[in-house]
Amino acid sequence: MQQLEEKIRKLREQLEKANNMRVKAEARLEELTRREEEIMKETREMGVDPDKLEEEIDRLKEEIEKKLTEAWNCLPEEMRQ
Repeated sequence: MQQLEEKIRKLREQLEKANNMRVKAEARLEELTRREEEIMKETREMGVDPDKLEEEIDRLKEEIEKKLTEAWNCLPEEMRQ
């Protein structure tokens, strides 16, 4: 009988531990969801569609490369190395 009680006690401990982990995971999910919504809002406020963020990043990279080339070409020939 004592073995059975010990098994039940261990099972209760594990269930409580699992429940605590679930509660923490749910809280973390809520936090991450809230943060995602904030980031999406900030992105829209910057005039960028969050669904097209990767395209915007590529466009900005191209623009930076173009501006760097323009700046480089403004240097005298002997300074370009």
